[in-house]
Amino acid sequence: QVQLVESGGGLVQAGDSLRLSCAASGSTFSSYAVGWFRQAPGKEREFVSVAGRGWSGSITFYADSLKGRFTISRDNAKNTVYLQMNRLKPEDTAVYYCAAAPVRGRQPRTNEYDYWGQGTQVTVSS
Repeated sequence: QVQLVESGGGLVQAGDSLRLSCAASGSTFSSYAVGWFRQAPGKEREFVSVAGRGWSGSITFYADSLKGRFTISRDNAKNTVYLQMNRLKPEDTAVYYCAAAPVRGRQPRTNEYDYWGQGTQVTVSS
């Protein structure tokens, strides 16, 4: 069992940066890939990024549209995954969720994420 709690959201202006945190409880956190998703009003949830477990180290994946602006990292000692978001745009406005999947060596499919947090709101004003 893994419980996930997101934090770090807020109201910022276009061009600003935010760092989201996803704190996990559970002794097996390091065995999970932890990803970020977002859902804007009236839109479907979309994949943002995931920090996974590779066979020889950590692996990361990003939505193509977000590469270069968003960076994911994880600190297994702190059971926390971070999402650094730079040069934010109004279209980044959404509720951001973190989720955990017991997958190794590849990017998890969305339906493989077993645990989800409650989400944190990010609002970017123009």
